[in-house]
This record gives sequence, C-alpha cells and structure tokens, in this order.
Amino acid sequence: MTSSRDIKTKTPIMEMPIIKKVIMKKSIWITMLITLLSMLSTLYNGTAFAGDEAVINTGDTAWILVATALVMVMTPAGLALFYGGMSRYKNLLNTYAMTFIAYCLGSIIWVTWGYTLAFGPDKGGLIGGLDYLFLSGITPAGITGTIPTLVFVLFQMTFACITGALVLGAVVDRIKFSSWIVFIILWITVVYCPVAHWVWGGGWMATMGALDYAGGNVVHINAGVAGLVLALILGKRVGYGNEAMFPSSVALTALGAGLLWFGWFGFNAGSRLAADGVAASAFLVTNTAAAAGGIAWMLVEWYHTKRPTLLGIASGVVAGLVAITPASGFVNMPSSIVIGFVAGIIGFLSVSTLKRKMGYDDSLDAFGVHGICGIWGAIATGIFADPSITEGVAGAIYGNPGQVWIQLISVLATAAYSAVATLIVVYITRAVTSGLRVDKEDEITGLDSSIHGERAFEIF
Repeated sequence: MTSSRDIKTKTPIMEMPIIKKVIMKKSIWITMLITLLSMLSTLYNGTAFAGDEAVINTGDTAWILVATALVMVMTPAGLALFYGGMSRYKNLLNTYAMTFIAYCLGSIIWVTWGYTLAFGPDKGGLIGGLDYLFLSGITPAGITGTIPTLVFVLFQMTFACITGALVLGAVVDRIKFSSWIVFIILWITVVYCPVAHWVWGGGWMATMGALDYAGGNVVHINAGVAGLVLALILGKRVGYGNEAMFPSSVALTALGAGLLWFGWFGFNAGSRLAADGVAASAFLVTNTAAAAGGIAWMLVEWYHTKRPTLLGIASGVVAGLVAITPASGFVNMPSSIVIGFVAGIIGFLSVSTLKRKMGYDDSLDAFGVHGICGIWGAIATGIFADPSITEGVAGAIYGNPGQVWIQLISVLATAAYSAVATLIVVYITRAVTSGLRVDKEDEITGLDSSIHGERAFEIF
C-alpha cells in the first residue's frame, strides 16, 4: 500500500507563490511598457483623439508656423528687392516703402475685418459674414483642421499682404504714396477678400469645383489684372518709349528672386495645412517648375536677343513659380516641368511683345508675369491634375476634360471682377485724395527725394 506520505498533492503551477510573484512583476513591467509605447506613439503622431473631437497636431502646426514665416519673407524682403532692383535708382526707396507699407496695412486689415470677409460664414457664395470681426470668438484653443485657427489666420494674412503688394509692380515710378495707402486699404477689402472667399472660404467657385491650390486666381490673376487697370488709368511714365529706363540693380532683383523662390515653398507646400506627402509633392513641383521657367526664359531670350541676361533668368524663375501655384498640390513632377517651361516662354513673350503691341506701361511687368502666367497655371491645373496626388481631383489628361471648362470660368470671373472692382476702387481713391499720379516735376526728380527725402545710393 502506498502511505499518505508517499502521496504528493499536485498544486497548480499558476498558484505557486514564486510563480505568482514572477507573474505580478511581469504584469507590472508589461503595463509600464504598454503605457510608454502609447505615450511615444502619441508624441510621434502629434495627434490625440478625445472621442471624435479634433485636437491640434503639433507636427502640422510647427510646419505651418514655418510656412507662414517663409511667406512673410516674400513681401518686405523678396518682393521689395525684386521690384526695387528693377525700378530706376531714383525710385528705389519709394518702391521699397510702398511694398513695406502694403504689408503693414494688409496685416492690420486682415486681423480686423479682412479675415472674416474671406473666411467668415458664407453669405450667398459671395462673401463671408462678420462673425469674426476683429477676430471675435477666435481663441488659442480654436482649431482649423489640425492646426490652431490663429495659425491659419496668420498664414492667410501673408497671402493678402503679398497680393496687394504685387499690384505695385505695374505702377512704380508714378503713383503717389498717399494714394497708394488709400488704394491698398480699399483693394484688399473690396477685391481680394471676396475672391479669396469664392475660392477658399466656401464660396461659389469652391462649390463649382474650381481648383486653385495656393493662389492662381486669388493672388496672381487678381493682382495682375488689377495692376493692368491701374497702369492704364495712370498712363505711361514720363519719357516711356523715348528714353532708356535702366534697373537700379539687377543684383538686387536676382537676390529678391532667390528669396521669393525660397519663400514660395511655404506659399505652396504650406497650403496643404499639414506636414504630409501632398505637401512634399507640392514642395517638389514648386522647385521644378521654377527651375524650368528660368531655363525656358533664358533660352527664348537668348534666341531673340542673342544674350542670356540674369534679369531674364530671375524673371523666368518667378514666372514658373506663378504658374505652378494653382497646380502645386494637384500635379505630378513631369507635369510641373511642362507648366514651368511654358510659363517661361509666355512670360518672355508677354513682356517683350504683348506689352509693346498693346502700348501699355506696366513698369515691372506685374500683368505680364503674374497675370498671364497665372492664367496659364490655372488652365494647366485643369489639364494636368493627377488623381494619384490628391484623391478625387483629375484633369483632362486623366479623363476629366470638364475641369478645363471649370478653370476657364473661374479665370474669366476673377479677371472680370478684379478689373471692374479695381476700377471702382481707383475712382474712390481719386475722389478722397488729391489724385493718383505724382506731379511731373517730382516724377522727373525721382520719388525717393521728392516724397521721402532720402537717397538709395550716395553718388560722389
């Protein structure tokens, strides 16, 4: 027989004291590891979710803050140098001053009433409501997409500022500084804000399906047409067509073009409002189109004039940047080369041939570069939009020819509204000031000394 001493009670392994201690310790470590991984995942993604409530994505926010700074640099630095270098030496500081004041005025207009007119609640597809007057109701906790609304406000502000300043290129050398101030206040309010609402604020163009990624209609066509209208009303500069009007410094213009190129990455890639693959694609095609535009302008100028000028290369870069702006988030890299190259060619022809045949004095070719190349870019978007870049967006070569007609409608509507509304703004400005154009004596002397009492260069 087997004694009771020989019978061993089988205790379950999981109940053994040593095993229980080991499991408890492992559970604690596993719990801590899971918690740590969860925290790292949250930090990596930059996004957390509380139910279905959207919260701020830190990566997207950081990128748009940088993009905003890049676009800001484009106006009081890039554009001021680009335009200033092309103006005559006696008007260099005046050109700088009017670019600077356009940015200053645009900044105040935007945060007081401009933002709400562009991005307030839609009113009939035409304009935004006044709910955000003086940014009322917009707090640091407010979110647009995955970024703070205040960051979105600032980003869009830089677009309004540079668009107003772009108009200046058509009329440097002959517009009064005081009249320019009144014009900018009215133009941003009456012309820029409504068009921005139509395209980006939920207005009728957005409903129609018009594509404008970063400002072909809103910025370039709008400013280019307005510049042409203003130039026609002001008339030609004294001596235009009869005397040489040399740029004060092509070196400054080239430096300005470089800064514009640099800032344009924020302009286009930042318009995604996120740090993702589409933003990277927009960044890539922006650079490619600019390079193609510079090469194309150089080649066609070299062929026609037998000289490849630095001014031409710089102008071609800007032409390529203008044309890719509405398309940047929708087209692939090969298409961007075509868009930029064509822009360089038509940009050169518009400033060398079209302007001469039409007989208008667009001082720094605001219409020729921004207006004409902006129109090409808007139409090209309807041709080349690639659904593999932005899902659901396709152009003619991807089986959606109707997009070209939508783009044409948006171009014609923008040009027509900008022309008529700018004309109204001009007449209002003329009525409340002592006139738009400087005195003939001041124009001949130069606006740096006659208006500002300063000189850009000390000539011995």
